[in-house]
Amino acid sequence: MHVLSKFEGGRNSNRAAELSERLAQNVQAVCRHYLPAGRREGRYWMVGDIAGTPGRSLYVRLFETERGRIGNWVDAATGEHGDLIDLIRLNQRHGRLSETIDEAERFLSLPPSALDVERTPVAFAKPARAGSTTAARRLFAASKPLTGSLAETYLRSRSITRAINLSALRFHPRCYYRPNDDDVPGTPGAFPALIAAVTDADGAQTGTHRTWLHPSGGMKANVASPRRAMGDILGNAVRFGIVDDVLIAGEGIETMLSLREVLPTMPMAAATSSAHLAAILFPPTLQRLYVARDRDAAGDAAFGILTDRTQAAGIELVSLMPELGDFNDDLREHGASVLGQQVYLLLHEQDRTRFSNDTG
Repeated sequence: MHVLSKFEGGRNSNRAAELSERLAQNVQAVCRHYLPAGRREGRYWMVGDIAGTPGRSLYVRLFETERGRIGNWVDAATGEHGDLIDLIRLNQRHGRLSETIDEAERFLSLPPSALDVERTPVAFAKPARAGSTTAARRLFAASKPLTGSLAETYLRSRSITRAINLSALRFHPRCYYRPNDDDVPGTPGAFPALIAAVTDADGAQTGTHRTWLHPSGGMKANVASPRRAMGDILGNAVRFGIVDDVLIAGEGIETMLSLREVLPTMPMAAATSSAHLAAILFPPTLQRLYVARDRDAAGDAAFGILTDRTQAAGIELVSLMPELGDFNDDLREHGASVLGQQVYLLLHEQDRTRFSNDTG
């Protein structure tokens, strides 16, 4: 069970999600500080257990991949798992979330030299501007419509056909990619990319999400981090439709577009990661939140945090669980007709009537 589900909810949960993102930006420094007996092996920091005993049972993800987010960790011996906030809480044996928040803030306040020499360049103004909300908006504005693009080809390869006219999605033929240490030497500095606008609950763009694509259009680019976001992402999402009282929210853009194949008028939001899903801000009129879960530990963790947050806000929470890994897996394996029947049975009766024309 994800440890944060045992903590007090509300403001502390939101702060914890924000700090988790900041800790992930310094993931190797976190590992060296709290798990000094471990060592980096490829994409992971390996150590014996959460207390930092030498060994190889517990692994912390150092780079984002399709299988998980930066900073997520699993102890193969005990089954414990979580993000970096969870790691610090268990490592320091805290009893309350507020203690862990204080510790994380103390750690993040250390000077760059004490954190991670590899992170020092991001303290300068130029890289900060490159990842700003303004830069994110400019990238989206410089992108092209989806119709006839390689991004459309990519989405169709994943059985997604209803995305063409969505204003939140665009295409960039040569989007800058900054290789990291896990990329092979000679990795190109640009790829075609699916571009998505990240907006707040009022529709104002706060960031941009990029999915770099293989030149064939049939898959994501063969890079260490094929998905990255820029700008102000925390609490915001890639949105499809205008929310009133009902919303479906999930992690990935492809996951939500898959559900949109069978519920095209249902408002949806892709938070872009499990951590951001856990921290998504609720529109003031929201009464019922469906969560399109990924069938993995990170998805369970996000749902646990949302359970606390929706209870505190008086919002009804409904779990939508795929048969396979996620709803895009279900769509590609079974087709839209079967997926529509599957999802229809998970909806509340009033929403079945309300969106009955969608599922056919």
